[in-house]
Amino acid sequence: MTPVLDENIEAIYQQVKSRNPGEEEFHQAVREVLETLGPVLVKYPEFARERIIERVCEPERQIIFRVPWQDDRGEVQINRGFRVEFNSALGPYKGGLRFHPSVTLGTVKFLGFEQVFKNALTGMPIGGAKGGSDFDPKGRSDGEIMRFCQSFMLELYRHLGEYTDVPAGDIGVSGREIGYMFGQYKRITNRYESGVLTGKGIGWGGSLVRKEATGYGVVYFVREMLRTRNETLEGKRCIVSGSGNVAIYTIEKLHQLGAKVVACSDSGGVVVDEQGIDIDLLKTLKEVERRRICDYVKYRREAVYQPGGNIWDVPCQIALPSATQNELNGRDARTLVRNGCIAVAEGANMPTTPEGVRVFLEAGIAYGPGKAANAGGVATSALEMQQNASRDSWSFEFTEQRLDEIMTGIHTLVSETAEEFGAPGNYVLGANIAGFIKVARAMLALGLI
Repeated sequence: MTPVLDENIEAIYQQVKSRNPGEEEFHQAVREVLETLGPVLVKYPEFARERIIERVCEPERQIIFRVPWQDDRGEVQINRGFRVEFNSALGPYKGGLRFHPSVTLGTVKFLGFEQVFKNALTGMPIGGAKGGSDFDPKGRSDGEIMRFCQSFMLELYRHLGEYTDVPAGDIGVSGREIGYMFGQYKRITNRYESGVLTGKGIGWGGSLVRKEATGYGVVYFVREMLRTRNETLEGKRCIVSGSGNVAIYTIEKLHQLGAKVVACSDSGGVVVDEQGIDIDLLKTLKEVERRRICDYVKYRREAVYQPGGNIWDVPCQIALPSATQNELNGRDARTLVRNGCIAVAEGANMPTTPEGVRVFLEAGIAYGPGKAANAGGVATSALEMQQNASRDSWSFEFTEQRLDEIMTGIHTLVSETAEEFGAPGNYVLGANIAGFIKVARAMLALGLI
């Protein structure tokens, strides 16, 4: 059953839907937060009086632009670029760029809305934003990707700055794409402004651990959830959806902490390796050779590839959805619970449907929503900004320690907030309320912005 919203909050939600028609992912993200805010307005009536919820749900700025570029055959291609600068009450806008055919304004708005609260939970002075394009880098040459990135930055650069808006990478945007965009930004502005983009290469302003940060951070969050239940990761059977950057480093850190990952996936199917996913092989296939996950079984004969398979049918104790939004539905959630899953943490943004979330909460398993569990990526981006600002470079060990401290702090904040508002163990409520209160207080302090 869908939770019933408070009457006043229902009116706000209906206004959001009417002002943003057809943007179902954005509607979903907004409702998921609003469902938890009733007790907040009772405790802090000034938030309702100053219409903080309405203001938070409306982006400060939405930018849409044309991106013309030329492919290797000399043919002109046209894509669409987006940047939604959602909220800057806590600091400059911060959030990734996603290059994927599925990207629409609604996609970027849902991601930007989530980013506002995720960034607030880190305790770092950063606001929330998101951007990207419907450009598909798959199958494109380096030259084509460079020309697209240069054209994309030719418009986006005027909206960026280390004190204004600092993008990073997301799906389809790795160090290669960040490099091409930063080079074009430097070329246009005649400034080596390192802090204007994060996710840069280590040799030119990047931060150690940035590549690993989201995946490592998810595992640290799971570790803390299990600790509250007197459990550890040692010996736990895990599955991780996806096989991109987040999934790879989630798998790596799980193995380092004694768990065993037996399955991962891509859009084509699922690999099940009962001996444990070979992380070095996976890195070679995905990061070096840019191949499909089906090729994994060519080198690990004991592994099984299931074309079109559903990874959530693989029995596990810990599940980490790390691919894309709404990949795990109510049926999948019930399968996981029935098969003995005790913890779920989201490496991707909003990968679980509302029905799936309800199944997990009703079953009483430890469920870490993305805005808390996968905040390690943006937290380490903020650490990269610190290093750029001070012209400094930190060791891998020191940066990872800071990441661990931040993720542990997020878990503590979310857990204590859930308890304060009468829902101990409900990380969804705790994350939404803790993030919202931080942003709301800043907005009140800054006046009518």
